[in-house]
Amino acid sequence: MHNPNPHVRHRRRTLCLRHAFDVLHPGKIEVDIVDTYTHYGLFFPYNAYVECYKIMAEYSFLWKIFFEFGETPFGLWLNEFLLELCCFDPFKECLARPSCSTTKRADMVVSVHPLCQDLPLKILSYLDSNGQTRATTARTTPFATVVTDLGGAHPTWFNPGVDKCFVPSDALYQKARDRKITPEQIIQYGLPIRKGFWSDPSTASSPSSTTTTTAAAASSNNNPGFFERLFGGGGGAKQTPQKSPSSPTVAKVNAKDALRAELGLKPSIPTVLVVGGGDGMGGIIEQAKSLGSKLNADGTSSESSEEEEALYQMVVICGKNEKAQSTLSSQEWGSGVSVEIKGFVNNMDEYMRASDAIVTKAGPGTIAEASICGLPCMLSSFLPGQEEGNVPYVEDSGFGTYSGDPKVIADKVSTWLASPDLMQEMKANALKAARPSATLDIAKDLAEMVFEHKKKQVSSA
Repeated sequence: MHNPNPHVRHRRRTLCLRHAFDVLHPGKIEVDIVDTYTHYGLFFPYNAYVECYKIMAEYSFLWKIFFEFGETPFGLWLNEFLLELCCFDPFKECLARPSCSTTKRADMVVSVHPLCQDLPLKILSYLDSNGQTRATTARTTPFATVVTDLGGAHPTWFNPGVDKCFVPSDALYQKARDRKITPEQIIQYGLPIRKGFWSDPSTASSPSSTTTTTAAAASSNNNPGFFERLFGGGGGAKQTPQKSPSSPTVAKVNAKDALRAELGLKPSIPTVLVVGGGDGMGGIIEQAKSLGSKLNADGTSSESSEEEEALYQMVVICGKNEKAQSTLSSQEWGSGVSVEIKGFVNNMDEYMRASDAIVTKAGPGTIAEASICGLPCMLSSFLPGQEEGNVPYVEDSGFGTYSGDPKVIADKVSTWLASPDLMQEMKANALKAARPSATLDIAKDLAEMVFEHKKKQVSSA
């Protein structure tokens, strides 16, 4: 799996697929994850993509310039020309080397990054033809692209020379078609997500399906789906459910309260999760301060408020942003809101399931995982280009909106929490957009591709 790792999400999606192979075919598939550019790029900028990404993510106007230039016809041609000129030989060394515990090169190549289509396809053709040609028609080694963006993507993701292109949304299906990839090459399941968000392996759809079978996870109110029953619950004002102890509603509330107790959180009060990605980006300090102040004001002004008990709860996951964690940990929040400040966590699935809404940068993985948990999404920032398309994806699906203004974010979330009916509607919409079996479905198809290739090799030997 080739992944020039300028962002944590690309490696995370790669690990998701490796975990899925281990679940579906334990001991039968070895996965070699390669940070192609960092390890094999000979000089700047190819061997410095991680550092370049961090700079451009901080100064997003730089990202916008490079992204928009790179998607022009001239930008696409220039990128392809320079990559082949500067990186063909070192990348050939990467693809030709023995893979994993074997003494031969990989049986199949999977790309999880937009800059790992054009050149690897040419190199595989060169290797498969014993150096006779770089034309992609000569390639025999299976090659698949797994797109890890959601509502928007750079054109370099899509190359008609691939065997299969896995896309997560209608918008990217159309982008693939615009780049001359045929419908037979495109498979639409969803986004690869972390194991804690998967459905049961037995529910993975058949390889011929173009959408996941869990698209019906959010069904009618009279017959809630499995994921709605498990992950639903909680927002709105503090209430006592008027249901029997054995009813599905009470079961949902009890499960959420039990999970909150395990995480050291307060049960039975509306809880908002604030995240900024693994690097804690996106203005998380200002957003948390504004939201915490608003929730405290709502909690202390409520007619039903008690002097010693908070009516709202906020959990802030700062990731690797130590400055944000330190600053927010020393903040005085008031008695109306209970606040927990965390650094980097490995159990984000538990924090999402313990929450009623999320404030997040418009990263594709977080949005996909939040939808599985039925969380209304308040999007707070995005990188120009591919993440910009995630905003209409969420808004058109009816489970969130966007603002870059911390005060607007706080007011909007406060309005959501004050309206149980609106919260329930947004949760249902989130569940409709959820694709919890996507990772297993993608891995199942990839495994069949490599098994079929190996079978042909044996039969022709």
